[in-house]
Amino acid sequence: MSGRPVKHSVTLKGHRTSISLEDAFWRELRSISTHKGIPINALVAEIDVDRAPETGLASAIRVYVLNNLKKRLP
Repeated sequence: MSGRPVKHSVTLKGHRTSISLEDAFWRELRSISTHKGIPINALVAEIDVDRAPETGLASAIRVYVLNNLKKRLP
């Protein structure tokens, strides 16, 4: 497992874009999309729409994953 960010391409609003996240965040994001029953592009699009304009997409995804994990804690 690498702590270095890894670039992946996603499609947002019909355009391809690259997002750099650490492997752990990519794995958890995929897990969340599977659990919700939606494609990862759709989940990233939801996060994109909900983020503040001054917040980068990669940062918004990290916070989304963290909050999702915190909600599942007992």
